[in-house]
Amino acid sequence: MGNLFSCACLSAINGEGHRKKLKKPKAWRHPEPITRSQLRQMRDEFWDTAPHYGGRREIWDALRAASEAELSLAQLIVDSAGVIVTSDDLSTCYDERGAKYDLPKYVLSEPVNIVKNE
Repeated sequence: MGNLFSCACLSAINGEGHRKKLKKPKAWRHPEPITRSQLRQMRDEFWDTAPHYGGRREIWDALRAASEAELSLAQLIVDSAGVIVTSDDLSTCYDERGAKYDLPKYVLSEPVNIVKNE
């Protein structure tokens, strides 16, 4: 499965109608090396609980789909869902009603210290 951030950038429209260039998230390190299956579990737990903290379920679903999609499809998902992207790495977004959606770095990219051999 592809990742939205396998490319360095994409364009999104922010609330003022200006084009927003999204960039690949900055490199990050997990406190200790983790495997891909541990990362996948962290991601699943986030996506399962995120809607309980506010916002609309359909926006959370769109953000998940976009974070896991290839670049061109991700752009279509975000645009069609009416997501307002305010950070250049998709970590902070809003819906049209003003609800905020914060995405942690581990759902947007892999850590630099991921264990390659599981």
